[in-house]
Amino acid sequence: MPLRTHVHRGRVLLVDSITQVEAADAGAWVVSGSHGGTSSASYALAVPLALAVFNDAGVGKDEAGITALALLQAAGRAAATVAHTSARIGDAEDAWRHGVVSHTNAAAAALGLAPGEALRTALARALDAQAADSRGTDTG
Repeated sequence: MPLRTHVHRGRVLLVDSITQVEAADAGAWVVSGSHGGTSSASYALAVPLALAVFNDAGVGKDEAGITALALLQAAGRAAATVAHTSARIGDAEDAWRHGVVSHTNAAAAALGLAPGEALRTALARALDAQAADSRGTDTG
């Protein structure tokens, strides 16, 4: 059975396949095990997610494995990928535990995600900064 669970204070949703996102997940930070191709983007665009993370699947010909980043950016949505060498494709928990950010779109970069950083560390920092901003406190 595919994984569907919440981590990091219940604010990050792990799904082995981006096809598992539901309307009730609107606003969630979603880490999926899916490749970042066009078909995956269509599922991520169907629900207004705060962030969608995919596996870069080796990037591939014509950057097919990361096409979702540009498609989500065009809709004003944050998206990133983890390196296929850091996490198994189709395994969101592995992406959460071991994934290293490989690519981001501008909206994800604005959240503070950057290539080369452990995904879990980057998301925890970004969520903590967002929480501090919503409380009106200075983060640094």
